[in-house]
Amino acid sequence: MDANLPKDISERPADENSQKYEQAQLDKLKASIESEIAKEKCTDPAEWTFAPMGAKACGGPQLYIAYPKKLETSILPKINDYTEKVKAFNQKYGIMSDCMLIIAPTSIKCVNGKAELVNS
Repeated sequence: MDANLPKDISERPADENSQKYEQAQLDKLKASIESEIAKEKCTDPAEWTFAPMGAKACGGPQLYIAYPKKLETSILPKINDYTEKVKAFNQKYGIMSDCMLIIAPTSIKCVNGKAELVNS
């Protein structure tokens, strides 16, 4: 790590290296959310819900993620934090994305212990 660069990522100059670094941080955050959810077995879809996650550059979420309702107080702030960080990242680097609208799922089903989103 370059000692001359400010410690806070938001104060760093926007260059290719910082973009790669921030993308890696976002990927790590997303992976930690997904692994926390993956520890929970889905046996009853009524015990699960979903939330929009991430942000496309031209609006709307990148995806919807299912999570157990019992984890809502711990997981939802992380999902929202990830979404806000993606929005800031998109803005900072002028990220382009497809503008296809991701349709919200209508329900959740449990398949082999994993929650799957259903779009009807």
